[in-house]
Amino acid sequence: MNELSPKERLDRVLAGKTVDRPPVICPGGMMNSATTDVMDECGLFFPEVHKSAADMARLSTAVQQRTGFENFGIPYCMTVEAEILGSEIDFGNHDCEPKIAKEYYAHSADVIQRDPKELVKEGRIAAIAEAGFAISRQQPDIPVIGSLTGPVSTAASIVDPMVFLKELRKDKENAHRVLDYVTDFLIEYARVLVDSGFSVITIADPTATGEILGPKMFGDYAVPYLNKLLDAIHAMDTKAIVHICGRLDAVKKPLSAIRGDAISTDAMVNLLDIKEVRDGGVVMGNVSTFALQLQTPDVIQQVTERLVNNKIDIISPACGLSTKTPVQNIAAMTGTVKYS
Repeated sequence: MNELSPKERLDRVLAGKTVDRPPVICPGGMMNSATTDVMDECGLFFPEVHKSAADMARLSTAVQQRTGFENFGIPYCMTVEAEILGSEIDFGNHDCEPKIAKEYYAHSADVIQRDPKELVKEGRIAAIAEAGFAISRQQPDIPVIGSLTGPVSTAASIVDPMVFLKELRKDKENAHRVLDYVTDFLIEYARVLVDSGFSVITIADPTATGEILGPKMFGDYAVPYLNKLLDAIHAMDTKAIVHICGRLDAVKKPLSAIRGDAISTDAMVNLLDIKEVRDGGVVMGNVSTFALQLQTPDVIQQVTERLVNNKIDIISPACGLSTKTPVQNIAAMTGTVKYS
């Protein structure tokens, strides 16, 4: 097989085709790869970079060059959607990504619906799209991945999450109404990214775990709204990766119904089990982010080699990287995939 470009390799894997080796990526969003090592080196820092298209493009390029990840991944947090939908955001500092400071609504019934096509004109979406457009033109052989916050997590970022999770049982009508609304918004957000040159969309839905929802509510809420979003992305002729946090033993059966082109998991999950549950579907992961932050490069090499030897389709960090992760540890991971 001729040498594949990173974009060709990822495209082929997501389509279930043969490749020379796994891609090694970090999609952005919850799986932010902009570490303090890279920021210090290139002179671009959180939180200012979150709102600047030019700075995002420059920082993403520096991340890709220094870490060896075979993609560009933006944005660098999970608050873009919540900010537009009204929640208060703490933009953090040099060492910390933005987080939700206060959800806008107390109850699902309080949520006021606005036109999703108008919502995507607000907040940081235009800057993210502009950054992706610039990178995709400058580096057409490297995929630009756009990261979305999944429907359940987005809903729980605008309605008090403890209340919202209770209302999944006690006020199903309004819970479904909110989920339908945020999913329509996420579809329009994805459309902006795809139109701007993003070649793959990743959806991270950390609130939609088996441990939080349980198998029934995972099947009733997480699966249908993820699939609504995934079907819309596929209609845009674009592939999509879904990341689900936590242990997945309780939700293996409904997990098999998620129509993502790849499933990404946390470090404690056996990806070969997930691959079997999904009838050989593409799996992604799952190098421990604790190891990446705290262990030595030789340990990272061993962990990564194990995944490669197990024929995991896409190698990536398991979940959110700490901004304090040493860049040499990330390079040990990416180098092991590329050169072992």
